[in-house]
Amino acid sequence: MPEVSMLPSGVTVFERGWLSANNVLLQGSDGATLVDSGYVKHQAQTLALVQQALQGHPLHRLVNTHLHSDHCGGNQALQAHYPDLQTWIPPGLAQAVQHWSEDALSYKPTGQNCPAFRFDGLLQPGSTHRWGGMDWQVHAAPGHDPHSVILFAPEHRLLMSADALWQNGFGVVFPALEGMDAFDEVGQTLDLIERLNPATIIPGHGAVFTELAPALALARSKLNSFAQNPERHARYGAKVLLKFKLLEWGHISQTDFDQWAAEVPYLQQLHQRYGDGLSLNTWLQMMLAELERSGALTVEHGVLHDA
Repeated sequence: MPEVSMLPSGVTVFERGWLSANNVLLQGSDGATLVDSGYVKHQAQTLALVQQALQGHPLHRLVNTHLHSDHCGGNQALQAHYPDLQTWIPPGLAQAVQHWSEDALSYKPTGQNCPAFRFDGLLQPGSTHRWGGMDWQVHAAPGHDPHSVILFAPEHRLLMSADALWQNGFGVVFPALEGMDAFDEVGQTLDLIERLNPATIIPGHGAVFTELAPALALARSKLNSFAQNPERHARYGAKVLLKFKLLEWGHISQTDFDQWAAEVPYLQQLHQRYGDGLSLNTWLQMMLAELERSGALTVEHGVLHDA
């Protein structure tokens, strides 16, 4: 947990790690609002954290900064437990949620899971919402995800940056994995965050932090590196997808993991563009070997272990 002095009264951050995004609980006279709900594997833990913090009081609103599986995988469980819960999402994928298209929502392309959920309202960029006794501005933040938003409370100069800015970088630029030119949008979102000039940043992953300038400098350095060498970003994205699944499973046989990876559309597309004539299996083994060298996984007797 971050130091209490870093956050206004009524703001609680559940720092979750990398399989589940951070969750932010806002409590005030307007009721309780949770921002983002983690990955489906952790849905029981998410619910337990919320229940413990609310001490028997209801959760009134659930807000998603974007609809990647690690940010909304607990939505269904929270909606089931709190039947009057109002859920708000960015507008870009509202139709995909309404008709539950796992392709459009990225769950099938990434080989990830997310139970179907409903929504009640849309977080329109430019709007302001009263949560936890403070006004929150909704800002469009494309790049990592074309439909993502970030949330800013100007009274406290408090920013929920989602995956647009972490203390050590930013999230994979998923549109770029599909061959789109999205690096400029990442830069524009970083410029927006600089203009907002938050004093405290609650990132989608990692600890709450206050040093904006070093985080922006590091993010821009990484962005420049990726923009100059898209293959480097593609390899990074492939390894993130592989590592995420290992985080979910903990350990799995090499054979079963290879079979899963070979059927993931994003990995197939990346191999087609950047495989340099190698077979899909050989290219995937190269990615896994890089993860092993970095200490992100270990291999013992034909079994991959998350590390």
